[in-house]
Amino acid sequence: MTRFCKIKKEFWVFLGAFLALAFCLQAQTISKEEMIFYTSQWQGDRFDDGRPKVPDDVLERMKKVSIEEAWGVLRNEGFHNQFEGNWQMIHRDQPVVGRALTVQYFPSRPDVDEQIKTRGKSQGRIGNTNSWPIDMLQPGDVYVADGFGKIVDGTLIGDNLGNSIFAKSGNGVVFNASSRDLEGLAEIEGFNAFVKGWHPSFLTGVMLAGINVPIRMGAATVLPGDVVLARREGVIFIPAHLASKVVVTAEVVMLRDQFGITRLKEGKYTPGQIDSRWTDDIERDFSQWLRDHMDELPVPKAQIQELLKSRTW
Repeated sequence: MTRFCKIKKEFWVFLGAFLALAFCLQAQTISKEEMIFYTSQWQGDRFDDGRPKVPDDVLERMKKVSIEEAWGVLRNEGFHNQFEGNWQMIHRDQPVVGRALTVQYFPSRPDVDEQIKTRGKSQGRIGNTNSWPIDMLQPGDVYVADGFGKIVDGTLIGDNLGNSIFAKSGNGVVFNASSRDLEGLAEIEGFNAFVKGWHPSFLTGVMLAGINVPIRMGAATVLPGDVVLARREGVIFIPAHLASKVVVTAEVVMLRDQFGITRLKEGKYTPGQIDSRWTDDIERDFSQWLRDHMDELPVPKAQIQELLKSRTW
């Protein structure tokens, strides 16, 4: 690495840290106006603080979307930095899907940490700072925290906080940090955690820098209200304004795959016909198959009807 590139890299690291620290010195969160500014392409409902509120039905349908399908849509839209891999989890086959409530942690600096805690208490916040975001969780939220990859003494939650998180959100967590009490967390039915490691230590040397602020999760940039899709392959953070497109695109792929497999088993078409661009006759057959099996398919009936309206057959 050249000296210039090293200086440039150090500048951007400093700038990111400075901006995040500026957020924490202002109010621990960004303003509603700033939230809308960062997420300006979202045109739907918002929480009172301005965070995008992707509809529950989109979140429910997202549970059937694969990482690859979501990644493909985002890639085509020019979003190349939304995926982070290499996670440890409680349950390998239990996805976590929901709206991101983002949290930024820094290595502790005593003067700033004391200011944050003093102001938090004056605002009525209770307990350690890693519990403050939990008090803000809404049903369907995912607690997404950048703990700068700290494992030893970087355990953001144990089973007590895990139970509180699930009680408030009905959902799990994604931490660029560690957690403790794996066995206790595993006993929370419906809860899952994607973390960078497990460790028996307590959280020390860490301070809260911001809640519902833009954060970095490894290679991914995450905004409050992004839709989290976490599976064993990794975690992808879907901008709120693209969540519906990801779901609809994945559902179309799902239907076409199911149709293709069905017709291959029946021997009606060859693999070459199904794996290449479909002819007009196959497209017509697909449309009729959708009409005939609309009530049996794993996609909302209303969505299939919309798909059929868009077709010319």
